[in-house]
Amino acid sequence: MGMWELVVVMIVGLIVLGPERLPVAVRTVSGWIKSIKSMANHISAEVSEELRIHELHQNLKKAEQQNMDNLPSELQDSVKELEKAAQSVTRSYEKSTQQSSNNKDE
Repeated sequence: MGMWELVVVMIVGLIVLGPERLPVAVRTVSGWIKSIKSMANHISAEVSEELRIHELHQNLKKAEQQNMDNLPSELQDSVKELEKAAQSVTRSYEKSTQQSSNNKDE
C-alpha cells in the first residue's frame, strides 16, 4: 500500500467512522494484524521444523541403506543429531520412571 492509498483510506475511515471511533478502529485493526503476523511466524517455524525432521529421516534412511559405513559428512551429522535426540529422550524417560517409582515407595 502506498502513501496516497493510506491517506485515502484514512479520509474514508474518518468520514465513515467519525473522529471519535476512528482511533478504536485503528487499534482493533492493528491488533488483528499483529495476531495474524504472530500466527504466520508460528506456522512458518513449525513448517521449517517439520522440514528439518523430514530431512533427518531421509538422511537416516540413506545411512541405513549404506549400512552406516563410509557415510558422507552430511549423513554422519544427521545420524549424530538423531543419536543425541534419542539419548535426551531416553534420559528424560528414565528420570520420569525413577521419579514415579520413588513416589510409589513413599
